[in-house]
Amino acid sequence: MNIKKQIILVFGFLFGLSVQAQDMQEGFTNLEKGEFAQAETFFKEILKSYPDNKTAKLCYGRAVGLSSSPEKAMVIFSELLKTYPDDFEIQLNYAECMLWNKNYAEAKPYYFSLITKHPESFPALLGYANTLSNLKEYKEALEYVNKALTVSVKNPNALISKKYIRLGYANQFVQQQGYTKALALLDENLEDFPKDKETLMNKANIYLITKDQKNAIKAYHDLAVTKNDSLIALNGLSLVAHIAERNREALSISEKAIEKSEMIEDVKLQNQTKERYVQALIWNKKYKEAETKINQYKVSNPNENWVLALSATLGMYRSDFKASISDYQNILINDAKSFDGNLGISNAYYADGEPLKAYETVDTTLKIFENQKDAVGFLKKLNENFTPSVEEKLSYSFDNGKNEAYATNTLVVFPVSTKWFFIGTYQYRKTENTVTKNSSVSNDFKIGTQWKFHPKINFNILIGSSNANSFTNNYSQLLADIFFKIKPLKLQDLEVGYKRDIQNFNADLVSREITANNFYFNYNIGTNFKLGWFTQYFFTSQSDNNQRNLLFTSLYYNFLSKPILKAGFNYQFITFKDQVPTIYFSPHKFNAYEIFIDFLKDEKAAESKTVFYTLTAATGFQYIENDGKQSTYRVQSKFGYKFSDRFLANIYGVKSNIASATAAGFQYTEIGLRLRWMLASKPVFKVSKNTK
Repeated sequence: MNIKKQIILVFGFLFGLSVQAQDMQEGFTNLEKGEFAQAETFFKEILKSYPDNKTAKLCYGRAVGLSSSPEKAMVIFSELLKTYPDDFEIQLNYAECMLWNKNYAEAKPYYFSLITKHPESFPALLGYANTLSNLKEYKEALEYVNKALTVSVKNPNALISKKYIRLGYANQFVQQQGYTKALALLDENLEDFPKDKETLMNKANIYLITKDQKNAIKAYHDLAVTKNDSLIALNGLSLVAHIAERNREALSISEKAIEKSEMIEDVKLQNQTKERYVQALIWNKKYKEAETKINQYKVSNPNENWVLALSATLGMYRSDFKASISDYQNILINDAKSFDGNLGISNAYYADGEPLKAYETVDTTLKIFENQKDAVGFLKKLNENFTPSVEEKLSYSFDNGKNEAYATNTLVVFPVSTKWFFIGTYQYRKTENTVTKNSSVSNDFKIGTQWKFHPKINFNILIGSSNANSFTNNYSQLLADIFFKIKPLKLQDLEVGYKRDIQNFNADLVSREITANNFYFNYNIGTNFKLGWFTQYFFTSQSDNNQRNLLFTSLYYNFLSKPILKAGFNYQFITFKDQVPTIYFSPHKFNAYEIFIDFLKDEKAAESKTVFYTLTAATGFQYIENDGKQSTYRVQSKFGYKFSDRFLANIYGVKSNIASATAAGFQYTEIGLRLRWMLASKPVFKVSKNTK
């Protein structure tokens, strides 16, 4: 609440003093009506004739402080105190003037001294409560505003102060994620002020944060009393639908709001409605329509933050991160404390491959908006990328060739900066043919590093050895993974690399000590119209003088984004220079065609104490050499639970009869358990100037 208006309501201006011969009623009326400029002029004229009149000086000081210059008012009241040091009324005005000048820390002890001497003074008690409120000491503020209400029961001005103290206190609890206590305070407000707009909006905001859709909808319906409030409610209900991932409904509600906005005169509310409508278009991936509207608003509302924020949001959805960064920078030029600007640019920097800048800007956001949930959540997500972790996978597999395998795979990732990661892997694998009883054990070690030397390029290198003990011989062989991950253009990902490994699918292959040098690339192209295309190519040169060419390509369409639902068509081609079918699957030509569907909730998007999952199903045909077509199927599933921000676990299973699924061309089944621990709660290195 505007502190000046509040204080005016608190204190009467008819002081009951003798005004000598002059009539000052006109000036008193000006003050009571909030006509401060007129009151200033009036009392200035009075003082020309009566320069020593205490009441006129007091009223002039109030008029000056509330009209134009609280600093000048402080001088006036200070001079009055020198003349009348024990005048309680002057002391009250001097204390109030400190609030006008926002000197809350100085006002606190001064007001306390007043209420110590005058414990039943209503204006002193209320002034002290307002001071504590401005210092965000809400618990004590409530105590003293209640004392004021004891002195003056149901005083409307004290009740208004109490309302705003509760709102501030509730917001403090929200920052600490104490939502139950915050809602209790807001409910108390509604007892004193039924259907209060600000209180209902605060309740709705808490329900949005806690994703309590039912109560959020109720709060917005309660709010919809006037035309303007109904429009605010519709804008809120559109956001509720979006948070519930019902984006079509969100757009439908927003379209109704746009129609109703034409019937009101509140320009600010009209703009808020336009903003929500364009957001709803973006949520529904109607980017062209959103862009058209944004361009219109840039003409009619140049350089306004709400338009810049829409442009930035569109850029983020389109993966045009540099354009978004530019928009957010312009927002911050206009308003350095803009929440949208500060947290928005953090997200944009992170998406553009600039994590250090993301850290710096999210730290700034949290300094301005302490404990803000979205900013805290983003910082947590950022930290997860640079916190040491260990992952363990246990698996059992078998095929219809009577091969069985037990394996453990350990992965340790230790970031030492946002650019350098150290990586270590260990795999133990035991395989046996249950008919021939041939068996082997292999232990594979690799260590290496990842270097992000450019925001769009990562270089990875891992070197190690495979130590095998088979039924015919023992040996060690070099292992290597060397590759680049590149983002050549927006919505595109390219991986180019070299991989040296050992054919270790079954015991017979391990015993033959066949090494493979693989040169490969993976290339994915995304679009803003839900279509994607992935291509993979491998050229393999083996130590048995055989060579392989493998091409895999997938065209897919994204039907949903939360949870992810996509479907598409896959094609795979394999050819070997030499055919050695008694040793491993090595056709001269192999073609496979399949249609597939994926349904998943990504573990990275899963919050603590929630599930994540993947289900993939595919079916099609394969052609081996010149043989007739064979039906194929492939089923993959994963189900996991995120126990905390630092620990998750999942089980998984794979079953396929596609010949290329194994080195021997058999039907194949694998089941396993995967565990992942974050070894610390945050990065072990300093990530920004403000964060250790």
